Amino acid sequence: MTHRRHRLLLAALLLPALVTGCGSDAGGGTAPLSLSGLTETADEVPDAGADTCPLPYDIAAAAKTAGLDGAAGPGPVRDEGEPVATAEGGKRAEAGEPLAENPGVLVSCAFHIGGEDVPVHTVATRSPQALAPLAPVIQMLSGASADGLSAYLRETGDAEAGDAVVTESGNVAAVRLALTGDGDAYLLVGLGEAGSGAPAREQQVSDLARALADQVG
Repeated sequence: MTHRRHRLLLAALLLPALVTGCGSDAGGGTAPLSLSGLTETADEVPDAGADTCPLPYDIAAAAKTAGLDGAAGPGPVRDEGEPVATAEGGKRAEAGEPLAENPGVLVSCAFHIGGEDVPVHTVATRSPQALAPLAPVIQMLSGASADGLSAYLRETGDAEAGDAVVTESGNVAAVRLALTGDGDAYLLVGLGEAGSGAPAREQQVSDLARALADQVG
C-alpha cells in the first residue's frame, strides 16, 4: 500500500456504529513508552518516509520467539520503492482526521518473514480507543465484515496491557501497550493473507505480536 493510500485510509470517517461501545533494526535500549515520546518519534520521520524503522523492533528475534521460519528483515517481500517506515498524526494531523480529533500518532513499519509481508503499526492517542483509527487497515488485512470489525474493536477495547487479540481471520493481532503517563496505545501486526493458516498459525500471530510489543514496552 502506498503512503498516499495509507493516508486516505486513515482519513476515512468511521461509522458511528463501528465505534459505539469501544472501550527494526534500530537497536539499543528503549525509554519508557509514552504518548509524548511516540509523538516526537513520529514527527521526526520525514514526510516521504524512512528506510529504517524508528522504533526498536527486532523482527528476526520476534519471529524466532513465535516459531516462524524464514529470513526476516525490514521492507516488504517485493520492494517497490516504498519506504520502510511512515508516520501520521502529530504535526502532520489535519482537521477532521481521526488523529486530529483524538490527538495522537501512528508509526507504521514494513517487515517480512520468509515470503510474507508483516506490517507493524504502533498507534497512540490521548483518549481511548487508540486502535479505532486503524479500523480500515484492520478490515483490509483481515477481510472482516462490518459486524466482525465492530466486535473486534470492542474486544480490543476491553483488553488489558500486554493482551494479544487475534482477528477471526487469524492473520492479524493487536496488543494494548502500557504507556507512561496519560494516553492509550496499541501495536497492530499482520502476517500473510486472511485465512491462510490453521489454528496453530493463529497462536504464532499472537506470539509474534506479543514479542514485538515486549520490545517497545
